[in-house]
Amino acid sequence: MRANFRNRTLYHGDNLKFLRGMNSETVDLVATDPPFNKGRDFHATPDSLAAGAKFHDRWSWEDDVEGEWIDQIKTDWPAVQEVIDATNHTWGEDMGAFLCYMGVRLLEMHRLLKPTGSLYLHCDDTASAYLTMMLDAIFGRRNRKNEIVWRRTKGRSDAQRFGRAHDNLLYYAKDTKQAIWNQPLGAHDPNYVKRAYRHEDERGRWRSDQLTASDRRTGESGQPWRGIDVDAKGNHWRTPTQGGMNDYIREHNLIPGWPDAYPSVHRRLDALDAAGLIHWPKKPGGMPSLKRYLDSTKGTAVDSIWDDISRLEAVSEENTGYATQKPVDLYKRIILASSNPGDVVLDPFCGCATTLIAAEQEGRQWIGMDLWDEALTVVQGRLDKECGNIEQGKLWSGAIFTTDTPPPRTDDGAIAAPPLKTKKKGAMRSPEPGPVLPRAEMIALLIKRQEGKCAGCNRRYEDERIWQIDHLNPRSAGGVNHDSNRCLLCPPCNGIKSDTMTLTALRKHNAKNGLMA
Repeated sequence: MRANFRNRTLYHGDNLKFLRGMNSETVDLVATDPPFNKGRDFHATPDSLAAGAKFHDRWSWEDDVEGEWIDQIKTDWPAVQEVIDATNHTWGEDMGAFLCYMGVRLLEMHRLLKPTGSLYLHCDDTASAYLTMMLDAIFGRRNRKNEIVWRRTKGRSDAQRFGRAHDNLLYYAKDTKQAIWNQPLGAHDPNYVKRAYRHEDERGRWRSDQLTASDRRTGESGQPWRGIDVDAKGNHWRTPTQGGMNDYIREHNLIPGWPDAYPSVHRRLDALDAAGLIHWPKKPGGMPSLKRYLDSTKGTAVDSIWDDISRLEAVSEENTGYATQKPVDLYKRIILASSNPGDVVLDPFCGCATTLIAAEQEGRQWIGMDLWDEALTVVQGRLDKECGNIEQGKLWSGAIFTTDTPPPRTDDGAIAAPPLKTKKKGAMRSPEPGPVLPRAEMIALLIKRQEGKCAGCNRRYEDERIWQIDHLNPRSAGGVNHDSNRCLLCPPCNGIKSDTMTLTALRKHNAKNGLMA
């Protein structure tokens, strides 16, 4: 799909409208650090680059959720609605409201990703379990790649529990079979190096590695070499023709023409021996081994526990004073692992621009979104300080495009992939009896039909913004979206009814508990 946005664009405002304006399948990587539902407010430190930045991280259905979001999720993504309903019961309505807020945005992020794209969602243990269930419902559990643990601090002590010392990165692929993956490598553990690479010569530290592999072979690799019969041991000869040691031999020209100039395994063994790359044991009858040098390994594969990237300290040069700022190196690792140079990286909650800085430094295109009025100033300041100018004589202030207007869709509003839906066993869905009215028209019709009263408790409300549309008979029981099966509910009644209770059952519940007007 053709992108309908510019590189280095910073959108100012609610990210949902901008996400909905972007064409489907135009983003390679979403790496974002959204609110965590910590139940508190955050403020930047005074006299810092981010001075004045603040955001609330507390959530409620009345203040933070739009009725249209609820309708969209209930109608098109029942699996997501089930997660929200379960969360309301297990945690409370604040977490349910937070998940509804995140849900409609994560649905758009999923739509925007290319089939090769990935999402990294930064969170902590406050909501990680619920966000995991939601992402399973949106991406499919088979596309869940990892839950990464980032150890952001050490030696933390919390009262009456183990210290909360880590954050979580939920890593999902749009399609796990197609997703871009570049294995990140970290530094070797010094203790491992000392233990494994015990030998040393003029080329450096090395360890003994096998020149054989299991299983018998009928060709030359199974024939004796230098009087050693590997077939008798149930093995065959093997030499490095790819990977780290192969590259090391070629890069240092230890064996000219390696390996193509040596088409047979015995000739390769002879060449390795002539180059001093085979270790012969002093004990008679011992097996020769390959000298695998430490320099032939680029590093140790990074696993799902990241404890080698420290949190930002107050004296760090990249610290802007933003309350929840993360280190650039953390997001560089994400970007290098799951995108290639020139790819598009999106951060819908870009805050103080850490993802954008990492993307720029690694040669990626980027799109950022944030509500904060001074976001552009911080982005420009950090780019000037940490990335330098784009080209000589051209300042960042003229190279960033900022707007509060969503890009116009040019893909006919098509979705990139059908939503993942769940269907209860035995549930039969009746055909729609006619066209479904647009939301505004349906609300007007139902207000007139119900005389401005909530169908669940009979209370009258004058403010039309309070109304939430629900089904008389739930979709899970075969109910349709036509206005003949819809009603208006106030938020408390809609929360009680969820997506499994009929309107009749709701009214009985309200009457029993004294909730009817």
